Amino acid sequence: MRRFLIVLVALLVVVAVLVGGGWLWARPDEPAAFYRSGVAEGAPGTLLAVEPYTFDVPEGARGWRILYVTTRIDDTPALASAVVMAPEAASGPLLPVAWAHGTNGTAPGCAPSVVGPLKNVPAVAELLAEGWAYVGTDYVGLGTEGGHAYLVGEDAARAVLDSIRAAAQMAEVDILPRTLVWGHSQGGNSALWAGMLAETYAPDVAVLGVAAQAPASDLPKLVEGAQRGMFGKIVSSYLLHAYAAAYDDVRVEDYVDGYRAAILHDIAGRCAVDAKALYSIAQLSLLPGELFAMDPTGTPLGARLEQNVPVGPFPMPLFISQGIDDEIVLEPVQAGFVAGLCAAGANLVYRPYEGRSHVSLVAPDSPLTDDLIAWTRARFAGEASEADCAR
Repeated sequence: MRRFLIVLVALLVVVAVLVGGGWLWARPDEPAAFYRSGVAEGAPGTLLAVEPYTFDVPEGARGWRILYVTTRIDDTPALASAVVMAPEAASGPLLPVAWAHGTNGTAPGCAPSVVGPLKNVPAVAELLAEGWAYVGTDYVGLGTEGGHAYLVGEDAARAVLDSIRAAAQMAEVDILPRTLVWGHSQGGNSALWAGMLAETYAPDVAVLGVAAQAPASDLPKLVEGAQRGMFGKIVSSYLLHAYAAAYDDVRVEDYVDGYRAAILHDIAGRCAVDAKALYSIAQLSLLPGELFAMDPTGTPLGARLEQNVPVGPFPMPLFISQGIDDEIVLEPVQAGFVAGLCAAGANLVYRPYEGRSHVSLVAPDSPLTDDLIAWTRARFAGEASEADCAR
């Protein structure tokens, strides 16, 4: 019996070491000092710092990392970072595409400029080949401190618009304050919100169009469907954690109880874009069934989700694309959202793609690439957009 107890204790120690070591391995990297090198003072969009940047920058392009001032939804100033890329051979003023990225996580170390700026960015090579510049914000709280307000549309939209203001101040490259906004998934929501806010928040930035790829549009239905899959539960962890920080009337414990709430908070401190997400998936194996203990409909969380649906109005043309086989943002839900925008008078092109999932929609071999470049080229040229709504 004594020998059995010794073996059992030894096994428990090994398991504890493995679990603890795995937890430490899965933590996000600490962002460099650059992200803390400025003070959030000055008008929104004020450029604070620039440094050369080479991580994942395509051949034939130059890159920079920038730090700039933006504002939160309560109008308090905050720091945000972004990656700027331009064709190496480009001369003269460049038209920029503002990129709003999809779900990376909510911890500072999950910023695209930290873990890789071009994950799930469509048509980058083609964008640069057109002679355009790329401006990809990290949003507030990714890279910088301050907390990332995941799927709080206005918060991210301000960071997107201010990234163009800041890039236009760079001495290293000549960038115009005329842009199209692209965004995927979470970033599709952010891009649509940028279109909604542009005229009032940043009238000095001319947003000529918004292209949203599989946008997180109808948030209540997205959250309802997300409870059934592993990645959906990770997204829900980010969302509830972020909404509880952003809104006084949302509390994690009202929707996820007991040890499940502790696991949710732990998952919210980890990124979703690399092998470290496997630790979150392992934790979720301890949470069978749906993550939320109650339906958010009719609750403060449900009201906040409704508040962050990007319903417009949109004074510029829209291009919404969607994979028919998307396992996260379901095509029938997206089609219903698009129908609502059309009924509200939006100038909108909707393109569903056969055989494309949430991620493969924006893959290099996707048929979206050619359509997105052609649509963007026409908007920069000032051509009228032939909308689908009238059909």
